[in-house]
Amino acid sequence: MIAAKIFTFLENRKWQHAYSQYRKRYKLPASFLFGAHGTVIYGEGDFIAGECSYMNQAWIQIGKNLHVTFGRNCRVAHNVRIYTESMDADSDMDVDPWGNFEKRTKTGNVLIGDGVWIGANVFINPGVTIGSNAVIGANSVVTKDVAANSIVGGVPAKLIRQKMAY
Repeated sequence: MIAAKIFTFLENRKWQHAYSQYRKRYKLPASFLFGAHGTVIYGEGDFIAGECSYMNQAWIQIGKNLHVTFGRNCRVAHNVRIYTESMDADSDMDVDPWGNFEKRTKTGNVLIGDGVWIGANVFINPGVTIGSNAVIGANSVVTKDVAANSIVGGVPAKLIRQKMAY
């Protein structure tokens, strides 16, 4: 019982420290919230987040000279993956796995507009722009830009419908 409490205390401190470091490095607004423990932001690029956005257990990979930008009032569920760099699917994959080859990569900034809701277990590919007020359904793979006011889902993510105007 005591060991579990000590572990929980240390785990909480670890994530508080990590999130504090992210806030300093990326100059995140005070209103940007990290949810449960587990969000990891790594790479040499920049992460830019708007006011009142929320992220819960996401992994964000940002390549050198690239950036991931969140607008304001965005909501990101758990187990979301956002990459600015990955292998090019058209590459020759039958190569030396230790990197002794010239690999082809796909790179690009990821831009997420204002008021976007991203469901659980979503993967967002490099170079994708998600328009404001869009919804990305759970378990989707976003390979192409998403228009503002759209609801998309699936693998690959496709338009389900446009949101109703209010």
